[in-house]
Amino acid sequence: LTDFEMAQPSEVEPKDSDWVRLETTDGFTYLVKRKVALASGTMRNMLDPTSGYTEAKTRICSMKERGIITEKLVEYMCFKTHYESAATKEDIPANEFMERVPPEIILELFVFSLPPRWADKSGRLLAADYQEM
Repeated sequence: LTDFEMAQPSEVEPKDSDWVRLETTDGFTYLVKRKVALASGTMRNMLDPTSGYTEAKTRICSMKERGIITEKLVEYMCFKTHYESAATKEDIPANEFMERVPPEIILELFVFSLPPRWADKSGRLLAADYQEM
């Protein structure tokens, strides 16, 4: 008889202090706290233990973006998590975050952040929709 019993990964209730791995298309890997990853609605759904998604069990999310885009996404999620308890919107230094985004990736970040109705199956912006904007 042992003093402890190892729980199966699916039996362990996830905690906000757990880590999640984000893997990019160009081979970069980012480790972020689960609480930070949950700032993204998409990742919140992927990591929901009741969803049945593989990401919820393995805590590995495959991002369909380049490393630089995922890096800025992680920075934004950290920024959002840090300021989620701000008293007013005026207390959030949004310009501080925007100053850290290189101009050459702004359009790519914008495309990444669009709702799915603006994108094709790969998540890319549809040309016809882009021209209507």
